[in-house]
Amino acid sequence: MKLFECAHSRTGDKGDISNISVIAYDPKDFDHLARHVTAEKVRAHFDGIVKGDVVRYEIPSIGALNFVMQSALGGGVTRSLALDPHGKCLASALLAMEIPDRAV
Repeated sequence: MKLFECAHSRTGDKGDISNISVIAYDPKDFDHLARHVTAEKVRAHFDGIVKGDVVRYEIPSIGALNFVMQSALGGGVTRSLALDPHGKCLASALLAMEIPDRAV
């Protein structure tokens, strides 16, 4: 299944750091997201784009994972030659990531 089937996102960026929160539509899906959307998998998903570390923070009270990605915006929004280096573009790409189906 695609991540967007069970979650939505919010984003932010500052300099060359992108911050993406993945938020479960249903809080019952948080454990599934926490198991399958790891910092390592997010880093691999953005291989070639994110050049630095990816750190994951868990916010179970709202069913969310927050990923802080260093060296993710080609030097920063105002320095990059990319057409859309903002975090919103990266969030859409992350929500297209494949994860295992939820147990029924």
